[in-house]
Amino acid sequence: MSDTFKAFVIHQNPDTAAKQKTMGSIETLSSADLPDENVLIKVDYSSLNYKDGLVVTGKGRVCRRLPMVGGIDLAGTVLESADSRYQAGDQVVVNGYGLSESHWGGYSQQQRVNADYLVKLDAVFSTEQAMALGTAGYTAMLCVMAIQDHGVTPEHGPVLVTGAAGGVGSVAVMLLAKLGYQVTASTGRVDASKALLTGLGASEIIDRELLNIESKPLTGEKWAAVVDAVGGQPLATILAQVNYEGIVTACGLAAGMSLPTTVAPFILRGVTLRGIDSVMASQQRRVRAWKLLSELIDLNHLASLYSIEPMSALPQLGKAILSGQVQGRVVIDVNA
Repeated sequence: MSDTFKAFVIHQNPDTAAKQKTMGSIETLSSADLPDENVLIKVDYSSLNYKDGLVVTGKGRVCRRLPMVGGIDLAGTVLESADSRYQAGDQVVVNGYGLSESHWGGYSQQQRVNADYLVKLDAVFSTEQAMALGTAGYTAMLCVMAIQDHGVTPEHGPVLVTGAAGGVGSVAVMLLAKLGYQVTASTGRVDASKALLTGLGASEIIDRELLNIESKPLTGEKWAAVVDAVGGQPLATILAQVNYEGIVTACGLAAGMSLPTTVAPFILRGVTLRGIDSVMASQQRRVRAWKLLSELIDLNHLASLYSIEPMSALPQLGKAILSGQVQGRVVIDVNA
């Protein structure tokens, strides 16, 4: 194993007057540059998520310190471990835990990570497939777990997934359909995404603009549960449509951070708005999520969901995901 390797590194923009406060590029690093953590990993793949788009384009203040290696997740093989839970040769995955925010992330051919952040990869998945799911798939699983834990079963009625053509949404559609739920998929790319979403199991596809409208505090009951990846006005509109004692899992903000709603859905229908945080979720929940993914994911369906791109494409990919132009999942091959 060479002592030098490539990584996508974020620095402060030297032009202090520029709107883009940080800049990223591929650099050559050495093992001495890596953080002082107890597990050294040969990274095979990372992935592209909305937060990664903010980091690589410099449009979001995600990085809490600089320089920073981007990539909020990674999958690879342990090279060295000072922790007895992991041995050289173990295949592992890391999601969140501040990667690319406060800890160096997965856009690197090698990385040192705290052993507490690792999950051993189930033999069902290759490292490529693990990142085809990545943080988006793991987040989708957390949403589905919350719906099931709330007691919502397929018999309770239709389930809505917003941002359905994106990473979280597409995996959520696949998981919910596999579990027998009747899934309605909301997307801004109805025609372009129809074949993909119906193939994943969606029974109905609706235009997101139907939800991006101001709503009365309560309207007709439509959804037993919701996986919402967009936030903003659509989330407020959806809350007014949820069945009595239904649940909405909220995990994204593509449509904005504001939530122009009222207390009516909560105090008159007993609706639960359940926040889903994938970054600092407990290790117990992470292990459960990845175990369920290994049991539920159809690998043939998964293969239709993703493309593989090199690290050199990150600047263009970051812009694309922020503008809603990425369908499904993008796996980043850090060694390409």
